Amino acid sequence: MTYSVKEMFYTLQGEGAQAGRPSVFCRFAGCNLWSGREEDRASAVCSFCDTDFVGTDGPGGGKFKTAADLASAIIAQWPMGAGGTPYVVFTGGEPGLQLTEELIDTLHRAGFECAVETNGTQQLPSNLDWVCLSPKGASEVILTRCDELKLVFPQPEAPPERFNTVNARYRFLSPLNPWGEEVILPARQDSTRAAIEYCLAHPDWRLTIQMHKVVNIA
Repeated sequence: MTYSVKEMFYTLQGEGAQAGRPSVFCRFAGCNLWSGREEDRASAVCSFCDTDFVGTDGPGGGKFKTAADLASAIIAQWPMGAGGTPYVVFTGGEPGLQLTEELIDTLHRAGFECAVETNGTQQLPSNLDWVCLSPKGASEVILTRCDELKLVFPQPEAPPERFNTVNARYRFLSPLNPWGEEVILPARQDSTRAAIEYCLAHPDWRLTIQMHKVVNIA
């Protein structure tokens, strides 16, 4: 198959249980919960997305005809010889629309650990090392197990209680950052306070923030 990648870059993981870990991010193009076009945002299942996943024109992006081709591009992003276990995070958009066992096997042979950030609506390859499940809106989540459950909060159609039956090692609330520059700061403050209060009342949940935005890295 041909893989469509919006962008690829080396940075630090900014959220959740792996926060601060050096990572290659491979952002697949396309999503099943929003077209990525502004004219469709209001009617999208995930209307608060702040990520550009349309096309293949980002840094490191492009069309990759084989798993070996894409794996080679990912491997080239990692500073080989610098120590540490190579780590790649597949994200999107929705990576479950394109991610394959063949790609992950190829990266495993190169010594990589492979993680995914998914909305949980698609079946995933069974050979992933780390699964971050981030449900969106009223979408049907078909995954029942994950390493971390990272829920944007608050979402009226996706309250934390809805996911009590998901088997997760870690549960995180990530404060909602609504789209629209004129409302970002006060709305973010309200969402953060709500997430803090929920975690204090429900200690099985932890707060996570977008550290990469705080320290201004990709």
